[in-house]
Amino acid sequence: MSVVRDILRTYRAPREVQAHRMSGPLREDRALVILISACALIFVAQWPRLARESHLDPSIELDALLAGALFAWLMVMPLVFYALSIVLTVVLRISGQRITGFSCRMGLFWAVLASTPLWLFAGLLAGFAPGPGFAIVSTLALATVLVFAGAGLITARNLGEGAL
Repeated sequence: MSVVRDILRTYRAPREVQAHRMSGPLREDRALVILISACALIFVAQWPRLARESHLDPSIELDALLAGALFAWLMVMPLVFYALSIVLTVVLRISGQRITGFSCRMGLFWAVLASTPLWLFAGLLAGFAPGPGFAIVSTLALATVLVFAGAGLITARNLGEGAL
């Protein structure tokens, strides 16, 4: 199934898509590609806002702003998401949940990728029409990540219980 179809289907049935994504062999390269793709799309979502900031404050060039955002989203944030998945796995295991590190990572990483359409829309609003609309869409995007991550962790727990 295509990634775009799975992203759209995640908004209707997040657990089904997460179960489909977690099934099959444990391939860390898949998880990494999902995470890097999500971070790259969120980096692209920053472009309109950064262009606006550069236009409003000419002392900071757009190239410098883009370089900072590129470093943040493609170097730092993947490490942050990996660290967050490790912490989630440890906390869930301590609380008695049967969950693997891979399924926890896939649940979190897919949640970030599936929410990228909202992040892209929020980026457009930040660049072209900053204001309350941007705040609403950004909050909705963050809530979407949390809901999809929760669905992914529930799915990972259910798969872990079924496998043992």
